[in-house]
Amino acid sequence: MAGDPEVELAEELAAYSLDPLGFVLAVYPWGEPGPLQDADGPREWQREILISIGERLRAGYAPDATMMPVLQAISSGHGIGKSALVSWLVWWALSTCEDAKAVITANTEPQLRTKTWPEIAKWARLAANSHWFKVYGMSLVAADPARAKTWRADAVTWSETNLEAFAGLHNKGKRILLVFDEASGIHDRVWEVAEGALTDEGTEIIWTAFGNPTKPSGRFHSCFGRERHRWASRKVDSRTVPGVNKALFEEWVALYGEDSDFVRVRVRGEFPRASSMQFIPSDLVEEAAKREVAAQRSDALVIGVDVARFGDDQTVIAIRKGRDARMLEWVKLRNADTMQVAARVAELAQRYAADMVFIDGGGVGAGVVDRCRQLRVRCQEVQFGAKPDRTETDVDGAKYRNKRAEMWGLMRAWLAGGAIPDDPELKADLTGVEYGFDADNAILLERKEDMKKRGLASPDCGDALALTFAAPVLPSAMAGQPWGVDTTRGRQAVMDYDPFASV
Repeated sequence: MAGDPEVELAEELAAYSLDPLGFVLAVYPWGEPGPLQDADGPREWQREILISIGERLRAGYAPDATMMPVLQAISSGHGIGKSALVSWLVWWALSTCEDAKAVITANTEPQLRTKTWPEIAKWARLAANSHWFKVYGMSLVAADPARAKTWRADAVTWSETNLEAFAGLHNKGKRILLVFDEASGIHDRVWEVAEGALTDEGTEIIWTAFGNPTKPSGRFHSCFGRERHRWASRKVDSRTVPGVNKALFEEWVALYGEDSDFVRVRVRGEFPRASSMQFIPSDLVEEAAKREVAAQRSDALVIGVDVARFGDDQTVIAIRKGRDARMLEWVKLRNADTMQVAARVAELAQRYAADMVFIDGGGVGAGVVDRCRQLRVRCQEVQFGAKPDRTETDVDGAKYRNKRAEMWGLMRAWLAGGAIPDDPELKADLTGVEYGFDADNAILLERKEDMKKRGLASPDCGDALALTFAAPVLPSAMAGQPWGVDTTRGRQAVMDYDPFASV
């Protein structure tokens, strides 16, 4: 007596529970008459991603191993077939694990509704087990009504005020698949909430992020940078993928240039040097973090103090001597009151014989300024909203709306030859700030409040470094001398010298 075909199909597909590539090859009619008659399976880069996910899932079941989330990020140009890969992963995740849950989101609702979800529905119809699930407008649910709420995939949109779909993403002991499509445009806050939800022990968790690398900042960018030790990341150049319009890509290269941001993003799968409104290019910051410089002994030593205003911000004390902002360690303080901040500033100013300390005087910073003056610290209050006071701000002759924009402009010019600490917070601050123009065509930087709305932290480190450019500081013979040097006598001798006196 022949076996039940449905049972045999279920047993066959269950064997691929930890083998996404084997499942994709088995469940679709590759090479048979129909839509797939000219295809023999996934493209090479798709195979590599499917293999990678399977290997890391199986590693979680090794003896004495801890099951960790499988994190996979793919940055690519156009037309490589990422929507197909998303569809296969969704269908595999549901088909090979009972009561699996999948959530798919994208940077916009039209992306989900008109591109991602139609592709998922297409591959669902082609699967050998297409009758196991029902496809609705933006959901894919088990055909068994009793399992429809526990065994499903949903396409959900996000907003800063509606993150419940991600905060409630738990499925202990089963499987969770989370897909971020066009991930560069997804708010960092969504990433944070999703990550906090993916903590179930003994659960298969697969989190994939796909997209064109449109922004050189944010969490998607971090998957290929400071978080690359967690994420298995892959960049795919569209020209290496068969079946794409390579003539069009070559036309773009000829028109815009191989290393233009247009080609980097849309063809090469590389992040741009700058977003359309990013004030400081990422490559400028990265080069400054790697550059080795030697400050001159006579270079002025300047300290910049950005005073925290809110509970989640931090006070940052940046120290720069000429071209070197890395030589002396910066100080970061959280939950420190104005007296504590002033005391620390005074200590550092005395220790390093600072030529000038520039302090952000807005908000609670005014208290730090007053106390530092009582302690006889050579300091100057800076108001970010004040008018710029330089006749010439940088090599481009740019016009700035206020003092903060002016300082950042000077800092941007300095970065071309300066050295900064290799600090992820500082680099994120410097590259995260965007800008626009006012009615007089003057540059106006994005406000800290607006950065927070985009899911970014207040750029405390960036503002602290910018403050060191608040005003010109003359070179000094004593700046940067170590603790213990009698800086008072040395400075007095310098101040008493009259260059116009007769010899």
